[in-house]
Amino acid sequence: MNRIIIYSLFFILAACSSKDKKPKFIAGDDTLTTGTIHISVDETFAPIIDSQLKVFISQHPDAHIIPHYKPEADCIKDLLNDSIRMVIVTRGLSEEEVDFYKDTLQFPPVHGRIASDAVAVITNNHAKDSLFSVSDIRGMLNGTSGYKYELVMDGLKATSTVRYMMDSVLRGQPMKGKVIGANNSEGVIEYVSTHPQALGFIGVSWIGNHEDPAQLSFLKKVKIAALQCGRCPDEVYVKPYQANMALKRYPLNRGLYYILKENYAGLGKGFVNFLTHEKGQLIFRRGYLVPDRMALQIRKANVSE
Repeated sequence: MNRIIIYSLFFILAACSSKDKKPKFIAGDDTLTTGTIHISVDETFAPIIDSQLKVFISQHPDAHIIPHYKPEADCIKDLLNDSIRMVIVTRGLSEEEVDFYKDTLQFPPVHGRIASDAVAVITNNHAKDSLFSVSDIRGMLNGTSGYKYELVMDGLKATSTVRYMMDSVLRGQPMKGKVIGANNSEGVIEYVSTHPQALGFIGVSWIGNHEDPAQLSFLKKVKIAALQCGRCPDEVYVKPYQANMALKRYPLNRGLYYILKENYAGLGKGFVNFLTHEKGQLIFRRGYLVPDRMALQIRKANVSE
């Protein structure tokens, strides 16, 4: 009899314990194509995500996705913000991070790569130099180069561009060069356009689309520098065109990822479906990023610059 009582108490306690571990994020009243959610997006990708949202919402008028553009580190912090459903940044989650958020939210967030981006190097229209190697860039960043450029980024810390340059270019070396932080990517373009000794670093989605009137106006203010191709048999310098990014000829490539904290079929999942399928991938292609979920056809052509 006592043994039966003990077992009964155990199962009651176990049931109570499992009920206490409710997901921190509670399902809302949104669906795959209706409702209102907030997302955090790396400011670097504002132009292309604005284009994606415009088309998605035109197809689903009852869907309201409100983007908050901010530095990448702030987007990652927003994974713990109950009001933010999804973030779009230049990295996924490590296994340790997945375990952390699973423990915190009581379900694992879903993440995946949706496109490839590149860090473009821009110069003033009157700058003498327009060809650089990654070693040149590294030397300018760590203060060992003979170049005397001011290096302009979209912030001195917490942005995806700064993190990429520190992780992938400096590879652990300290940043000792003359680095200036602008408020955002557009601020980088404006600073470089008015300072002949400035070298700027921005995401290619800000200046890659020659069919966008706003980006054409930016391209009148600055020049896109060419970087030495590390995979080419000859000493070739290439610009961040789609083909060079897709073939890894351009050296400063990086990915674009979504991280979704949704444990039901809600509007966040609906937007992810759009981004990863044909229409969303075609928008990435038209925005001069490299779509990650569809083949990019590459043809030989002569470019007059």
